[in-house]
Amino acid sequence: MKNPIAALMQQAQQMQENLKKAQEELAALEIQGESGGGLVKIVLNGKREALKVSIDDSLLKEDRDMLEDLVAAAINDAVRKVAKIKQEKMSGLTGGIDLPAGFKMPF
Repeated sequence: MKNPIAALMQQAQQMQENLKKAQEELAALEIQGESGGGLVKIVLNGKREALKVSIDDSLLKEDRDMLEDLVAAAINDAVRKVAKIKQEKMSGLTGGIDLPAGFKMPF
C-alpha cells in the first residue's frame, strides 16, 4: 500500500501547480465592461488593472456627472465579469474542496 501522506502531498503539489497556471491565465485575460449601451467601455486584465477606456464622442458634450457615473458603472461591470470568470476557473481547480469563506486568491 502506498504511503497516504505522500499521495496527499503529491495531490497538494499538483493542485498548487494548477492554481499557479490558472492565476497566470487569468492575469493575461482582457475583459470588457460597458455602460450606457456601449457608449463607455473599460477593458481590465485579470488583475483588475485598467488597460483601456473608450468614451463615445457623443458623451463628451453631455453632463459631466452623467459621464462620471457611466465610467464608474463600466468599471464595476468589468470588475464583476473578472470576478465571475475567476470564480468559475478556480472552482474547477479546487476539485470540490470548499475554500474558507472570504478566501481570495492573490488578485
